[in-house]
Order: sequence, then structure tokens, then C-alpha cells
Amino acid sequence: MTCVSRRNLLCAMGGAVVGGFMGLGPLSAALPEMQGQATWTAHSLDADECEPYAYAGYWNQGYGCCYGTFYSIVGVMGLKHGAPYSQFPFHIMEVGKSGISDWGTICGALLGAASAMALFWGRKERDPMVTDLFRWYEQTAFPLYDPGQDAQGVQGEIPGHACGSVLCHVSVSSWSFATGIPAASKTRSERCARITADVARKAIEIMNAKIGGRFAPVYGKPESLTYCGECHDKEKEAPFLKGRQECTPCHSGTEHTQNKFTGHP
Repeated sequence: MTCVSRRNLLCAMGGAVVGGFMGLGPLSAALPEMQGQATWTAHSLDADECEPYAYAGYWNQGYGCCYGTFYSIVGVMGLKHGAPYSQFPFHIMEVGKSGISDWGTICGALLGAASAMALFWGRKERDPMVTDLFRWYEQTAFPLYDPGQDAQGVQGEIPGHACGSVLCHVSVSSWSFATGIPAASKTRSERCARITADVARKAIEIMNAKIGGRFAPVYGKPESLTYCGECHDKEKEAPFLKGRQECTPCHSGTEHTQNKFTGHP
């Protein structure tokens, strides 16, 4: 791996300062060298084999969904192909737990899968893959995976629910509301562990198709996004829209998505 020495980095930073902050200049030229020269090549995986790793990874030291999904892809490549896959500091993916450090933002399982894809494909190739994975997540009634006797939370069937959102907060809350099962319960934790395996399977299927030259997006733009975009897309009357998420979970106008901070009973 090629690295920039501390002295060269400081010189580059000094050059930027002396230049009157006219741009990063020498520092920006140094950045590609700091990224290293390791070669990451995607290998096909068996989703049946990887699902249990994703599920177990969720429970491993409490690392959670992002770690579980990422390890089931890159970690399994490491078990089969060694370095550089086996040398990845997998523990850093724990940050994605519960929507990134318990903030309930992006589902950590999706973050882990998208991060794995990013190791092998640049933005133009990766974005359609990530989009198809995320659209699938919005529309699928989870969980699907059943660990059977190997369940580490609770055994047996867990009710499924299509949450319509890639956000951890919405995914968990809407499932909990629909099923009547508390979000803080062991059953909910088991649900998320199983979803970790579900996302790993779907991500591997997409990656395998990409490696084999067979990948084609399946899921199209949701009707709500097209409808809202008529007013809120770029250069429209109210160009406020940013992102590709399904709009209805947060903007449907129901009693649960209206303003609860003004005149709340």
C-alpha cells in the first residue's frame, strides 16, 4: 500500500494555506495516493451459505445488522479467498447498528450491503444495484429467513410486514404498529436479525448477476415519487425534493404523519 508521509502531507497542507485557500491544490493531488493500491475483485457467492453468517453476525458481540450483512459478503470472501478480504477491519461496520449508532436512519443491513458493493464497483455501476436492493426492501414483507433451531432470539414464525421505507425508524415502527409487538422486544431483535439475512441474500443475488453480466434493474420508480416530483423535482414549482425514497410513509397525510407538535392533544 502506498502512503503519503506526514511530512509530505503537512507540506501539501501548507501549500494550500500559502496559496490563500484558492483550492486544495497539492493536497487534492495527494489524496489518491492515500487511498492505497489494494485490488478488490468481486467473487460470486452462494446465498444459501451466506445467510447464516449474516444472521449470526447480527448477534455477534451485539454488532448488529450492518456488520452482519457486510461480513456475510466480504467476510465469506475472506474465508474463501484470503487477503485482502480477510484483512478488512470488520468491526467498524458496527457503527451502522440500529440505523447508525441508534439514530434510526438507514437500515443498517442495507448500509452493510451497499458498502460491500462499493468495494467492487464505482458509483455509476453501483447505483442501479443499490437502488434495486432498496426498492426491493421497501416492497417486501419481512422477515423471510427462518433460522429454525439455530434461532438466537426467539424461535418460530415471526409476522411479516412491508414497511415501505429504507429507514430503520420507519421499518421497525411500522412493523411494531402493524403487529402489536413492542419495538424493544426480543421478537423485534429476532426480526431484524432475520432481515439481515434476507438483505444479504438479495444483495448477493444482485452481485452475482452483476458479476455474470446478467444484472438488470427489476424495481421501477414508485408512483408517489413521480407524483410528488411533478411539483418538487429540480426546476419545478417547489424544488424541494432530494432522494429516491418512497414518499408515502412520511407524507401520506394520515393522522400518524401529520404535525404532532402543534395543537397536540
